[in-house]
Amino acid sequence: MDTEYNRKIILEDGSEYYGYAFGDLSQRVCEIVFNTSMVGYQEIISDPSYTYQAVVMTYPLIGNYGMAEDDYETRIPTIGGLIVREYNDLPSNFRSADTLSEVMKKYKIPGIYGVDTRKLTRSVRDLGSRKVLITDVTVSSEEGVKLLKEESIPTDAVSRVSCNAIWEARVPDEKYHVAAIDCGMKQNIVRSLNKRGCGVTVVPWNTAAETIEALHPDGIFISNGPGNPTDVPEVVETVKKLRGKKPIFGICLGHQIISLAYGAKTYKLKFGHRGGNHPVRNLETNKIEITSQNHSYAVDTDSLLGTELSVTHVNLLDSTVEGVKCDKDKVFSVQYHPESAPGPQDSAYLFDRFITMMEEGKNHAEKNRY
Repeated sequence: MDTEYNRKIILEDGSEYYGYAFGDLSQRVCEIVFNTSMVGYQEIISDPSYTYQAVVMTYPLIGNYGMAEDDYETRIPTIGGLIVREYNDLPSNFRSADTLSEVMKKYKIPGIYGVDTRKLTRSVRDLGSRKVLITDVTVSSEEGVKLLKEESIPTDAVSRVSCNAIWEARVPDEKYHVAAIDCGMKQNIVRSLNKRGCGVTVVPWNTAAETIEALHPDGIFISNGPGNPTDVPEVVETVKKLRGKKPIFGICLGHQIISLAYGAKTYKLKFGHRGGNHPVRNLETNKIEITSQNHSYAVDTDSLLGTELSVTHVNLLDSTVEGVKCDKDKVFSVQYHPESAPGPQDSAYLFDRFITMMEEGKNHAEKNRY
């Protein structure tokens, strides 16, 4: 072992990977996952969906373009940790305001570089996502395994990252009003709706259906977020009460919540989908979309039988469900991220579909007034 190493990670089977510290020096137990994106580490560390997770970046060089003020997905990152092959602390980018390490220190996010990320990623692929300890090099494997057995991953991720009070992102000459249920929503979703003339009222994850209806929205959005969808039965019940009343659009965790609200089931994937290169077939157009993804859970295909949902999109890598809809209730959702930035733009049309549904709803309501 190289005596210069000052950090390491320990997995549940006692295996160790040595490296060097960047970011915060705290010790942390997380769920280990990997991301195959080649760019976008700022959006990854500030995506609330990575709460309690340590992300292995498969792209070898991280930190080289720094951190820009306008590119955060949330202002207070909650990612568990970051594991990279090579870290660059001297970014070259005129937009950079801080280094990645400075931001990680500010928000108490531990990092480790110099790790053999190819070997580590293969381990996650073969054995699945599991607990990992990011710690000091002096901690023994036996101590680490004991700590991993004793400490569990919390299940309060959504309540931790959701907003605490209703807030608004309105636009001039507003055409539509969207009520967005914040389960850990990425800010580029709000920006994507604003860009299309939608004023957005963001409500906490546990907001009652009656409160949302009282906002008189033209449409309702269910956001992405961290963790197991069955950990937030409150949101599932809210969707049950709201479906059929206004058009509803869900992304990622929102897709899983909508599926649960219609009686389907979800399950945990072996190592999840994370990255900007997943091919998805749109069953309605037969076109292939390259998508950006970030999730550990999927909707069980067989459980959709007998529900009012039909499958609209399928992942070509593992045949998992990537989209569902209920035409009667004007409800639809996708497992991937059409708002991804940076990332593929193949699926931005989904926001336009939501706009069309809200326009049709407004026109129908206007006709019924006379």
